Amino acid sequence: MLEFYPQIKWVHIACIIASGALFVVRGLLMQVGRDRIALATPLRWLSYTIDTTLLGAALTLATILPNAMFANGWLATKLLFVTAYVGLGMLAMRRDSAPGIRRLGFAGAMLTYITIIGIALAHHPLGWIHLWLA
Repeated sequence: MLEFYPQIKWVHIACIIASGALFVVRGLLMQVGRDRIALATPLRWLSYTIDTTLLGAALTLATILPNAMFANGWLATKLLFVTAYVGLGMLAMRRDSAPGIRRLGFAGAMLTYITIIGIALAHHPLGWIHLWLA
């Protein structure tokens, strides 16, 4: 499986970009009161498909390099932030939430997404801060 690592990593990165872009579009639609479009079945299924592929690629990468999860603190940190991102994204996409809660969830999810990207690029738990200080 190691010989496929670069291709699986690129699938993972492409899914990260696609998932983030789709979340931004859907989140902005929710912010401007277009809930019906943002929560339409095709967009939801597209989101599920991208995120499932993303998770599959991540798990495949983790099985290719099984010790990486515990050898590198940045992966564990990234996983914690991914959990927060999912929770904040759920707040942002809930139709029955107050508009202020949706805005807060959307802003928090976007900040968390940017933090996750920084952690992944830096390969360090401090992410962007580490890159700026290096």
